[in-house]
Amino acid sequence: MSTTPFDAGLRLLALRDHSEAELRRKLKTKGYPADGIDGAVARLKELSYLDDLRFARIFAEGALRGGRYVGERLRRELKMRGVAESVIREALGELEEEFPAQETLAALIARRFSGFDPQAATDKEKRRVVSYLMRRGFALGAISKELKLNSTMI
Repeated sequence: MSTTPFDAGLRLLALRDHSEAELRRKLKTKGYPADGIDGAVARLKELSYLDDLRFARIFAEGALRGGRYVGERLRRELKMRGVAESVIREALGELEEEFPAQETLAALIARRFSGFDPQAATDKEKRRVVSYLMRRGFALGAISKELKLNSTMI
């Protein structure tokens, strides 16, 4: 291995932000020793190249803007990437005002299901749309409200 863990970490961070846990896992996979990884991570944090809060904000903003994940699903995705719960709360708290869940839901429905008419749709089509939206983290109540569905239809 000709490069140091610091150089490898810097290269990974040049491509995109990573959480500390992601970076540690990737460096470990590349075969770097634990003490080298610890030193590299400490140095990258010191230089502000590695920041879990910044990573969480960027990841969450991208997910919210694209309608990929919201709510609990977004929390789980960040948790899976090794972000601490306190950091997740802080990052999502800052973005709640900028990306209200109901507006995000409305935008996703308009973009993904532009021709969908809940009144004309079959029960199977309605379940497919509702299931898609719930997998992304939207609450059933919010979906029903947005689609103006009767809860017995779902």
